[in-house]
Amino acid sequence: MKLYSKYFKKYKFPFITAVLCVVLETICDLLGPTLMANIINIGIEEGSLSNVYYWGSRMIMVTVMGACFAVTRNILASKVSQRMGADLRYDLFKKTINFSETSVDQIESGSLITRMTNDTSQVIQFVNGIMRIFLKAPIMCIGSIVLASLLNFRLSLIIYGIVAVVAVLIILSMKLSYPRFYQLQKSMDQMNSVVQEYLIGVRLVKAFGTYDKEIHKFQAANTNLMDKGISSQMVITFIAPLMTLVVGIGTAIVIFIGSRLFSLNLATPGEITAFTIYMAQILSSLIMITNIFNSFVRTKASTVRIQEVLDCEEDFTHDGEIKELNGDINFENVTFAYPGGSGIPAVKNLTFSIKAGESLAIIGPTGSGKSTIAELLLRFYDVSKGKIFINGYDIKELNIDSLRNNIAIVPQKPILFSGSVADNLRWGNKEATDEMMQEAVATAQAEFILQMPGGYEGILGRGGVNISGGQKQRISIARGILRNSPILILDDATSALDAVTEAKVRENLKAKARNQIVITVTQRCGTAMFADRILVMDNGVKVGYGTHDALMENCEIYRDIYKTQIEGSREV
Repeated sequence: MKLYSKYFKKYKFPFITAVLCVVLETICDLLGPTLMANIINIGIEEGSLSNVYYWGSRMIMVTVMGACFAVTRNILASKVSQRMGADLRYDLFKKTINFSETSVDQIESGSLITRMTNDTSQVIQFVNGIMRIFLKAPIMCIGSIVLASLLNFRLSLIIYGIVAVVAVLIILSMKLSYPRFYQLQKSMDQMNSVVQEYLIGVRLVKAFGTYDKEIHKFQAANTNLMDKGISSQMVITFIAPLMTLVVGIGTAIVIFIGSRLFSLNLATPGEITAFTIYMAQILSSLIMITNIFNSFVRTKASTVRIQEVLDCEEDFTHDGEIKELNGDINFENVTFAYPGGSGIPAVKNLTFSIKAGESLAIIGPTGSGKSTIAELLLRFYDVSKGKIFINGYDIKELNIDSLRNNIAIVPQKPILFSGSVADNLRWGNKEATDEMMQEAVATAQAEFILQMPGGYEGILGRGGVNISGGQKQRISIARGILRNSPILILDDATSALDAVTEAKVRENLKAKARNQIVITVTQRCGTAMFADRILVMDNGVKVGYGTHDALMENCEIYRDIYKTQIEGSREV
């Protein structure tokens, strides 16, 4: 109910109106058999054509009114359910935008897509059903029992027994269905994840020729989904016919006992006819109620999964004053271990500082904690111990927008979006002028843009599929430069560039930097050695900090890296 209360308040009036239309429509449907009984008993049996016309005209009028109510509630149900679905998808997307890194790690992207599409569609169908037929079924069932009891109490005892048996079948169906539908949704997550992984790594699959392995993975996930789907439908497959059989037997008993009561003058033909119609309505209602409960069970599983997303931990607060951070950076005894990981700290007791206007290179073996430092600086994660200061402010006490608006990052893997080159560049600064873009492009050595069809208005495919890796990196670097933030982080951002192009980019950045802090995360000694300060990491621990010359004298690990990469390449 927590999920629906917000939307019920928003659409309360049309929802209540639709429910009222459902009730009035159901009343019209319930009056039909009683009016039919009057036509038979008062009109046909007594040979009164005027009574047939009288009750017949009222029956037609009630039927027309019921049709009008049905059309109204259908229109309201469609509008409200679709609008609620749009609101729910928006809220889910907005929530994912504000996900903390812990939440991003917690729910796979394939599962998120399933929850925003399949699970949301299930909720929309359920809300639409509530306003159209779900409320009608129990009212129709109860109303039929009450009116049948008023017509002939003796015959109504049969109905009570039939309803009791069906109620047991419905409860059994609910208990068996819920775990199966929940597993069905999880299987759908798994299949979506397999497809998504393949689409992301399609070139790697082609390069390694692992088609059979990918087909096998998909087939396993697809078969699992099929099995779960069959399992969830088997309950309905058995329960629905049993209900039809029970009600059919009840109808036969009504006709049999009704004929006996008629011979004893305890029932009229009109009552028996009405009872037969009421039994058909009860059968229809009970089948509908079973479908309602099955839909409820499936929607409950979807609702739980959607609520899990809405309850996920959000990013840090955006409240507070936005500050300009153009001062020093200080790490003081920082320790951090990734949530849900091995528990081994990725960074241990890290202390260092860098002054405004300086450049810092972070170097070390794979898994030494280099990129983790950038993530902590951006507060993608909070430190486990210690503190990080920028411009004298503890970043935990800063408005998150203040922090991230003052930092530009160029990630390891360049991420570009479908659209024009200019759109991708302005993603870093939407107010950027053409001159600013041209300057950033020149700094990043990305003049190849001018040779592209359309130039700055040339269209990039999703992820930049129509340009090379080095070109992607240079556009990504230009975007980071265009942001013009006091802190620029290059997270192994020049790995696809040749040495000459990288040297030009480095020189351009140094000439442009002024008071900007440039942090370069790299595995190349040839890149790191030109920074003002070099931080050497190994296994999450700082093993060296200083200039290139100082580290060559007193840091063995840095010396080994230099000898392997620089001196080794010269020998070759």
